[in-house]
Amino acid sequence: MTSLPESTRKLSQSLTLGACAAEVRAALAEVAAMLSAHQVPPEARGVIELVLAEALNNIVEHAYAPATAGNIGLRVSLEGEQALLQVRDRGRAMPGLVLPEGRLKPLGHDRDLPEGGFGWYLIRKLASEVRYRRFDEENLLDIVVPLR
Repeated sequence: MTSLPESTRKLSQSLTLGACAAEVRAALAEVAAMLSAHQVPPEARGVIELVLAEALNNIVEHAYAPATAGNIGLRVSLEGEQALLQVRDRGRAMPGLVLPEGRLKPLGHDRDLPEGGFGWYLIRKLASEVRYRRFDEENLLDIVVPLR
């Protein structure tokens, strides 16, 4: 098993973005460029981008009401063989202060896939660890993604 390049082993970058689709896209592009510049393998970059896209879009869609402005704090850290993703927002809390289970919905008999319901499943499937807590009116989400 080969080790990751030295430039991948330690990095931390923080961003603040507005809770809207355009700013999520811009933040994802910035994270993708940072991961590429630090020689994170393409497959791991794709997983990190997918996990972040799901988490950030859930915040925009569910934590902040469509008419509520707010910010999202994002920190991406690379430590050894894993990426640590920390997301903060001041939107609504998770129902019951717990993460959704991330189970797939039954597909039924029609050929059309249901809209939604895949995000938490993907996050939980691709991450090695997912933690949520609410502290001082702030949602805190920590996600660990293996770089291999």
